[in-house]
Amino acid sequence: MTRQAPHKLPVTALAGIGAQTAVRLQKLGIQTLQDLLFHLPQRYQDRTRTVPIACLLPGMIALVCGTVEFTDMMQRGRNSVVCRISDPSGMLSLRFFHFSVQQSQQLKPGTRLGCYGEIRQGYYGLEMIHPEYKVIADDITVTETTLTPVYPLTEGLTQSTLRKAVKQALALCLQDPESLNDWLPDSIRQTQGYPSLSEAVQTLHNPPPDITSETLQNGDLPALKRLAFEEFLAHHLALLLGKHQYKTWRAPVFILDIAAKRQFLANLPFQLTDAQQRVIAEIETDCGRHHPMLRLVQGDVGSGKTLVAAIAALAALSSGYQVALMAPTELLAEQHYRNFSQWFAHSDTRIVYLTGQLKGKARQTCLQALADGSAGLVIGTHALFQDSVNFHNLALVIIDEQHRFGVQQRLALRAKGQNRGLVPHQLVMTATPIPRTLAMLQYSDLDISVIDELPPGRKPVTTSVIPSERRDEVIARIEHWVAQHKQAYWVCTLIEESEQLQCEAAEKTASYLQQVLPNVRIGLVHGRMKAADKDQVMQAFKQGECDLLVATTVIEVGVDVANAGLMVIENPERLGLSQLHQLRGRVGRGSLESYCLLLYQSPLSLSGKQRLGILRESSDGFVIAEKDLELRGPGEIIGNRQTGQIQFKIADLSRDRELLDQVQTAAQLICRQHPQAIEPLVRRWTGGSLQNLDDLFATVYSP
Repeated sequence: MTRQAPHKLPVTALAGIGAQTAVRLQKLGIQTLQDLLFHLPQRYQDRTRTVPIACLLPGMIALVCGTVEFTDMMQRGRNSVVCRISDPSGMLSLRFFHFSVQQSQQLKPGTRLGCYGEIRQGYYGLEMIHPEYKVIADDITVTETTLTPVYPLTEGLTQSTLRKAVKQALALCLQDPESLNDWLPDSIRQTQGYPSLSEAVQTLHNPPPDITSETLQNGDLPALKRLAFEEFLAHHLALLLGKHQYKTWRAPVFILDIAAKRQFLANLPFQLTDAQQRVIAEIETDCGRHHPMLRLVQGDVGSGKTLVAAIAALAALSSGYQVALMAPTELLAEQHYRNFSQWFAHSDTRIVYLTGQLKGKARQTCLQALADGSAGLVIGTHALFQDSVNFHNLALVIIDEQHRFGVQQRLALRAKGQNRGLVPHQLVMTATPIPRTLAMLQYSDLDISVIDELPPGRKPVTTSVIPSERRDEVIARIEHWVAQHKQAYWVCTLIEESEQLQCEAAEKTASYLQQVLPNVRIGLVHGRMKAADKDQVMQAFKQGECDLLVATTVIEVGVDVANAGLMVIENPERLGLSQLHQLRGRVGRGSLESYCLLLYQSPLSLSGKQRLGILRESSDGFVIAEKDLELRGPGEIIGNRQTGQIQFKIADLSRDRELLDQVQTAAQLICRQHPQAIEPLVRRWTGGSLQNLDDLFATVYSP
């Protein structure tokens, strides 16, 4: 029987890990010993020295050694046990709210204790609440020789269990050269000054005495940088492999109809910008090849991405193929449907609209038109990739605000176009500018086009930062604005991550504004309304039958009302900069002078002032996105709803992003000189198998 390498063994092979503990570890993504080795400490405790009680200060986390003077039950407020200890320099209280009779008996006078915890100011001086402690016999040393790792946990799992398991896993894997095989080429390690893999893993789980907790926490340690770099590299390689696999497939070739395009452009009431023309040329070149296009178009709010998508659709339709456009919300899908219907009004293309709300005979008619090919273009939401939807010859998939969709959803739509050995071209769009560092890693499987120019005549939005104490002034400004026959938005932002509370806040705000502005026609839109009701309010606003639209962030994308030139965003400090920029993009869409008022709650933190100041000073979405990444991290750039985002075990895009500049060079070197390292590197960090590249592609990220 072939011996299994230790790193591939299940965690149940370790002493003390039974079936129940294995289930808990699985919640942390830990199934094998290798998973355990790469489950790194989130911080470290310094128990290498004791601190005299007299030297303690509130906020310190320290190891203290003292003798119990007395233990007493306190019944003021919550019942607690207070234990008073002393050393030659002073006295300290230990307070326990959860305790047992056995614990009370253990803490008897004269007992020596080693206590570790945070120092706080209590009723009777300094105290530790629920410290970790142990009774010290004369021959026991309370201090540790190295820093103590603190691991991310889940319910039912203790630090002690995890530390013992990691210790066993290290002992087994360090004896086996295959388990911690260093697939990073020596030339890369030497250039970057990185330690070997086994050195790095040992250092982070069991730091040597000369390393301080500060060095470990700030991310400058070569051991940590080496693992973060390798993780970035593995994901980058996986995306490149997925892209390579996708490009080996065959796609329909679009034959450009110059006359149809010329007629289409002639019917538009405006000229294309140079940036739009450049991106259209890139798309047409891609779709004129036998290999499927895989292109991301990013551009700031109002840059004209949708029109670019329409011209891409025209190329497919005039070549006899079908097109599907998927949007994340019914509001946005409905707006696309209206725009495309207007742009294609002079053609014989049949356009259908499909969402979850379409029922009965109307739905059957739509599905039949897609299946028999009589409908050339379908615009809809998640409903497009349901099993009941079949296409006659789908050749172009357009996905708007692509980060809102999960991997499997995008794959399901792509699969619907796979027939006769061909796969559809894919065009994905986002109005959230993606910072270069983020694009380099998470979107390296895509060819990226940037529309970096706004249509002529668009006026910049003037942004003001106003404390909520001046709310009455803001309301008066709305009244004056509406009196000039102009429209406005009032946006209620996220409250405690709860959509229900957010909607309730919007309802209360609308009710209050109706009381103080009796002559203003007020509409309300939020995510919990029925689609038909929401659509009715939006149509009234678009047609000028409503002066002020109170809304949640549901209007973040896709709403286009030229007469609405004033926006109030309440509690802007709760949102990321990029999302605020998206919301602000709803105004300034016509020739009006436009304004955005950020109505914040006082007092505003220093970082809050800095963030809102950036938004006030800049209207460049790419600059804002870079600052957002710098200040808040990658999860905030595209919002918490991002479902396709790569999840890292060790690397941190905010902390480690300077490593990304070297990742592309290293990936090229490995592909060229060390191709045998690709498979084990990718498998180690992504859990994928290169025996099926399509599965790997789906696992990591697929547009």
